[in-house]
Amino acid sequence: MRFTLSSSLLSSKLTSLSKVISSKNSLSILGSFLFEIKNGQLTLTASDSDNMLRYVLELTNCDGEGSFCVPNKIMLSAVKELADQPVTFEVDTNDNSIRMVYQNGSYRITGQSADEYPVLSTISGPCTEAKLTAASLSQNIQRSLFAVSTDNIHMVMNGIYFDLREECLNVVASDGCKLVRNMLFTCNTELPASFILPQKPASLLRTVLSPEDESTVTLRFNEKNAEFVLPDGILTCLLIEGKFPNYKNVIPTDNPNVITIDRKSLISALKRILPFSNENTELVKLRLSQSNMEVLAEDADFATYAQEDIMCDYNGTPMTIGFKGTTLTDILNNLTGEDVVIELGDPSRAGVIRPCVQPEKEDVLMLIMPMLIND
Repeated sequence: MRFTLSSSLLSSKLTSLSKVISSKNSLSILGSFLFEIKNGQLTLTASDSDNMLRYVLELTNCDGEGSFCVPNKIMLSAVKELADQPVTFEVDTNDNSIRMVYQNGSYRITGQSADEYPVLSTISGPCTEAKLTAASLSQNIQRSLFAVSTDNIHMVMNGIYFDLREECLNVVASDGCKLVRNMLFTCNTELPASFILPQKPASLLRTVLSPEDESTVTLRFNEKNAEFVLPDGILTCLLIEGKFPNYKNVIPTDNPNVITIDRKSLISALKRILPFSNENTELVKLRLSQSNMEVLAEDADFATYAQEDIMCDYNGTPMTIGFKGTTLTDILNNLTGEDVVIELGDPSRAGVIRPCVQPEKEDVLMLIMPMLIND
């Protein structure tokens, strides 16, 4: 069997596929890439038994059909340093010997039989299907990942919740201290359905999708699996089982105290103030009055203190409220636009943060829980 393809194309796809492979695999063969040649196409696969990513590439030249596995580390090393050029594979499927020929030399690699490679089955039977652009999916995952919980107590919060409704798709993540809710009005369904996407496949999608790609991604899912049909491949994954908390109930709808402030100015102030806060609590206080926000932090144990004033537009009663500084910074960094709107009730109620200008056909909201302060 003999086939030829571009070294740069192969390298880019193998780099993405390598992110699927775990350092510790239940089966040793899962540390390899699966190559399948059929009908003039090369299908590349990587799996960790829970997630499987596949790419389909058109071959420049192809003589014969077959399949084989190659250890991921040696394969990556073999192609990543090559300049863009054709690479020809000469494969003997009887003993899985592989010869790679390029412009100035060649490699010889011993592969493995593909017969033992476990492949996740594609979704069959009743399922829910939706379509959205690669850009929308990438951007919504990017905004949500930082809010995913990492503890092992509430496993249903260890992923991103996709809540598909008649009016929109809600993409939600929360760790109990912060919450992100993205409403995507270009994606909906007649029959409501939902699933929880684990953090790893969500991170893979963020990596392989471009935030500027307007091509269509088809999403299919049932109770246990989800399948993302990408422009040149497919990601299949197992889902987190369980019921995601009712996120709508924790979002305040009547916070009357409203701040409009330059997002980057507030981020810069927080970066300067945070080093003076207590390293355990990272508490930052916001003291609000008309047209001014005073940002404060202190650590009584080390007698450190910092304070900075920022101009803002504030419509509400004078108030001092405390937040975890790193959490507030993360929220602001994952929003876009020049200005943000912060809606507050009182020092004991969650604050809601939105961009002043919402993305087209979307509604982005982030929530942050306050911290107790003695003031």
